[in-house]
Amino acid sequence: MKFVQKLGKALMLPVACLPICGILMGLGYAMCPSTMQGGDVTGIVEQIGFFLVKAGGALIDHMALLFAIGVGVGMSDDHDGTAGLAALASWLMITNLLSTGAVSVLRTLEEGSTAFIAFSKIENPFIGIIAGIIGALCYNRFKSTKLPDWLSFFSGKRCVAIVAGVVSIIVSAVLLFVWPVLFAGLVALGKGIAGMGALGAGIYAFFNRLLIPFGLHHALNNVFWFDTIGLGDLSHFWNGETSADVSWSLGMYMSGFFPCMMFGIPGAALAMIQSAKSNKKKVAIGLIASAAISAFVCGVTEPFEFAFMFLAPALYVVYALLYGIFTVITVALGFRAGFSFSAGLTDLIFSASLPAAAKTWLILPLGIAAFIVFYVVFRFAIVKFDLKTPGREDDDDDETKVVLANDDFTTVAKIVLEGVGGKDNVESIDNCITRLRLVIKDYTKVDEKKIKSAGVAGVVRPSQKDVQVIIGTKVQFVADEFKKLCK
Repeated sequence: MKFVQKLGKALMLPVACLPICGILMGLGYAMCPSTMQGGDVTGIVEQIGFFLVKAGGALIDHMALLFAIGVGVGMSDDHDGTAGLAALASWLMITNLLSTGAVSVLRTLEEGSTAFIAFSKIENPFIGIIAGIIGALCYNRFKSTKLPDWLSFFSGKRCVAIVAGVVSIIVSAVLLFVWPVLFAGLVALGKGIAGMGALGAGIYAFFNRLLIPFGLHHALNNVFWFDTIGLGDLSHFWNGETSADVSWSLGMYMSGFFPCMMFGIPGAALAMIQSAKSNKKKVAIGLIASAAISAFVCGVTEPFEFAFMFLAPALYVVYALLYGIFTVITVALGFRAGFSFSAGLTDLIFSASLPAAAKTWLILPLGIAAFIVFYVVFRFAIVKFDLKTPGREDDDDDETKVVLANDDFTTVAKIVLEGVGGKDNVESIDNCITRLRLVIKDYTKVDEKKIKSAGVAGVVRPSQKDVQVIIGTKVQFVADEFKKLCK
């Protein structure tokens, strides 16, 4: 659980880059429909819109790479950039070794086959997170490695990326066999639920959201949106066809996402903001509100989803279930709309004039219902089960009100360091919003009375090797001085 919580916090770093990208893309699409519908980009307004889309897409399209570096830095013991570099090396190695070009040399890979599609989707958030974890773990384990004199250049942090590369080769060898099996299994699941009508569409929507953390939702998308098994809901919809031209109700595998993304996410976001601790509410608003706007405008949901999926995984399962329920209702009521990018306001406007679109006015009652249900469910679950959504992290409210008795941060750090037995007794240094978190070697050398004489609020010792010094909101300054003294 501690590992999962650490991963969730690490993901906040790359997630913070995403909301502005979604907003830029939404504005860009509104100003330049040609970027989505095809055609020439003409006039100054469309040109500006084109650049906004490209600017936002630059990070959205490479979200997995952001996760690799962000997780690498965020999960390393002292948030060192070396871990991010090692994660980048791991990402480049895995994605190149498992690219369709490289894999086709090792095994038969027929274009259009399930295995081909699987490896063509290898650059996904799941692989990015794996690369980040590899980079961080290799850094934490090997950052102090001492090699013989003739290899001394590669000692310490310089060996981290090398070790990460070796580990990445082993991981790639495992994924070479595991990844296509997972992907094929999901394609088989898609084929199994394709003939179940509105219920099948709901099951698809549920798994679509549930698999986003692993990047495996692409397998299901290929089944329902494109012509993998003869469906192609998206391609037929935008080709101007109707349900009379196909064997299913055209648009049924896209329509249910609209009320959830446009209205459900803002409702859930409001619940998170209202549930945030008072001292962290502004931070929650900055992250969650902008994510809700990007979801409404252009259907970019990742900034919202990755903000809580690892902090509160059970809530994310409920979130995916709500998608399934609303998709069943939406399809059954006859609302039909499509998207070529995602289910936001922009795509709704553009698809409303297409032949397969139907009862688009239902977005208002469906949206209002989605907003209320998502809000009530999220608010109840967060408060009832004390879920650690953004703004509700473990740091106590009282600790943020602590005032450090001595603002001479160097002196405070020296006293704390002496109290934990000196720099030779310190294994790792980290800090959260209010606490200096240390891992020590010999717990018998810790003098709590000495530490408290620095003017800190208190000392917490969760285990024999863990020492947490409660400092307050100025903890970052003390942590910086502490690290300098330990070098």
